[in-house]
Amino acid sequence: MKHRLLTISLAFSLILLSGCAANEAPPKPVVLPESTPAATSSTEPQTSPAETESAEIPPEETEEQAPETEEILSVRLVCAGDNLIHSPIYAQAARRAEEGYDFSPVYEDVSEIISSADLAVLNQETIISDDFEPSTYPCFCTPTEMGEEMAALGFDAVSISNNHLLDKGEKGLLSTLDYWHTNHPEIALYGAFAGETQIPTLEVNGITFAFVGFMEHTNGLSLPSGSECSITYLSELDEVERQVRLADELADCVIVSPHYGIEVSGEVTQSQLYITQLLGDWGADIIIGTQPHTVQPMEYFRTARGTDAFVFYCLGNFVSAMSNPLSMVGMLGEITVNKNAETGEITLSDAGAIPIITQYGSGFDNIRICQWSSYTRELAAAHGCSGFSYDFAEDLINSKVVICDLLDKPEETTEAADN
Repeated sequence: MKHRLLTISLAFSLILLSGCAANEAPPKPVVLPESTPAATSSTEPQTSPAETESAEIPPEETEEQAPETEEILSVRLVCAGDNLIHSPIYAQAARRAEEGYDFSPVYEDVSEIISSADLAVLNQETIISDDFEPSTYPCFCTPTEMGEEMAALGFDAVSISNNHLLDKGEKGLLSTLDYWHTNHPEIALYGAFAGETQIPTLEVNGITFAFVGFMEHTNGLSLPSGSECSITYLSELDEVERQVRLADELADCVIVSPHYGIEVSGEVTQSQLYITQLLGDWGADIIIGTQPHTVQPMEYFRTARGTDAFVFYCLGNFVSAMSNPLSMVGMLGEITVNKNAETGEITLSDAGAIPIITQYGSGFDNIRICQWSSYTRELAAAHGCSGFSYDFAEDLINSKVVICDLLDKPEETTEAADN
């Protein structure tokens, strides 16, 4: 598996120190209970030669055994938001390559964060296919070199449950499914399927993960009657519940990717709150929200199962060529999943986020991702997005990402478990 993540731990705060690289500090080690030395006597018992043989007692009956330490398995997860590929992004990638497309410069500043995670999850917002010409808003299609770049970065699981899933109709969906399954069967692709719904699983460091994804809508587009494809909308609550509960039976940790919320809004809706609670009650451990194209809060919440789940209501964009200042700020979510090897109990810890900025110049020139920890006022001043500034980004990050009270786990109660 991958090496453990080398970014700064963000249990209750973010890495906001300008000029400090996000991967300088090693991750916090898993702290195991210390063994207690067996008690010993300083005085040896006195026996005569005649008593020696009869006084001997097998060592196992006299030596106190030190308690064994519990084995804790651990996985550091990193998740990215909408990989939204507008025409300026694939046009610059075409200019950089002798043939085909070179997308690597876009992701250079965050590549180590992704590649060194134990488990990395992405929302691929656009169809990946070479069966159609590249296209941009409102009906996207992205060259397969983008899929190759995501695989090279180290993404282990890719959600395609979003509103652009049917931008090229059933043929486009079948084409993108075929691309991923044929070229990268090692990646857990979820959110849409050819044939019956399948729930992919991955085992990482001894912990089994299951992945399911749902969307609010697909921009008014729908599959034809009798389609061989299957997708699930969040409004289909019975089917959503069935899949989440099944995932809970298949795995130690269930990751759900709901595409929900109001676009370009940092406010969490009542619908998001309602769906999130249901997902947790049914078996979700980590919820990775996308769709609003800007950052929203994150929090632990108590489920009806009596466990603590965690939700990123929206990670914002991984990258895009949007022109709203709110959409320039995104985040890479981080959380550690722990499993007691003896009991199988799953716990979550060290939740937080790494803020990122989608940076480009005038005319969407040189679009790329920058980590906020090393972002400068000079870069912000050169940004091509009207209304964007360093202070604007800082205020947004402080109001939506740095929410320490939400990162505290809820107090133990019996009320939630009884509901």
